[in-house]
Amino acid sequence: MMGTKFLQWDLVPIPLMQFKKVNVRRLQRWLLKLASAILMEPLYMGLRRRLGEPFTRRLQMEQSKERTYFTQERKKRKKRTSSERTVVFESLQLGSTFHRPELVRNCLEQSLKKLKFDYLDLFIIHIPVSLKPGPDLSPMDENGKLIFDVVDLRQTWEAMEACKDAGLVKSIGVSNFNRRQLEMILNKPGLKYKPVLNQVECHPYLNQSKLLAFCKSKDILLEAYCALGSQRDKMWIDQSTPVLLEDPVLGAIAKKYNRSPALVALRYQLQRGIVVLFKSFTRKRIEENFQIFDFQLSEEDMKTIDGLNKNLRYLNLIQLVDHPQFPFKDE
Repeated sequence: MMGTKFLQWDLVPIPLMQFKKVNVRRLQRWLLKLASAILMEPLYMGLRRRLGEPFTRRLQMEQSKERTYFTQERKKRKKRTSSERTVVFESLQLGSTFHRPELVRNCLEQSLKKLKFDYLDLFIIHIPVSLKPGPDLSPMDENGKLIFDVVDLRQTWEAMEACKDAGLVKSIGVSNFNRRQLEMILNKPGLKYKPVLNQVECHPYLNQSKLLAFCKSKDILLEAYCALGSQRDKMWIDQSTPVLLEDPVLGAIAKKYNRSPALVALRYQLQRGIVVLFKSFTRKRIEENFQIFDFQLSEEDMKTIDGLNKNLRYLNLIQLVDHPQFPFKDE
């Protein structure tokens, strides 16, 4: 999720809800309806894979091989009709080099053109850290450090609102915003649309309880990435950090319910009213993921998992820590 660039296609399997309350039964019906399609066509899933139509997860366009594959696949498809588009919830993230308001709509329109879509369901600001605009999506100086830009994100948000008014997106949101940055948007004079969601790292070791409470109070959905504790990519993750799914407390609860620690971690978030983003590379685990609706954690077990919180962030993004808009210095 993090470390991706513009042209990351953030195609998230979220049912068409109003982003006000997570309707679990509706979510369950929606997922089960698509289960057969998922299991029959596991083509290219996860960060570097796509799970064929109509359940597309996440595409990272960082490697030329993947970019070529994605382009070829899109060329084979006809533009979706409005009825077909109701099957897939598609979203895109605004990259850090496109925060200047005059760049936002062009960024979106170019993406829509490549996707062969008339609109997106969701458009979010990837991270509130602005980088120098230009062809380089990770602009570096002669010392190999990222070149920062400083943009008033309220102006960026106004440009996002204009995209919604133009019918290019149905909903707009943010990612990796802390409370202070959310309040900056919410308190903006002339605000037309508040963010429908805030996508953040969230798992039992970083349960984001304060941010969750604030988002609920403002009717903003919280969406969790790294919900299972990250993939431990050496490029981004400190390898000395504990492995969430090996936690003995989580393991004991999983044994109690005859479920995997992963399912318990996901169910924990679902019962808190959080949408979770997760992936799998194997048929067995894909099938297992649908068992998330087959059990419910007791109030006591929920509190026990709450107690695992360490405020441990797997994705620290130390490359950005000196940026004035760096979001992880406060909650």
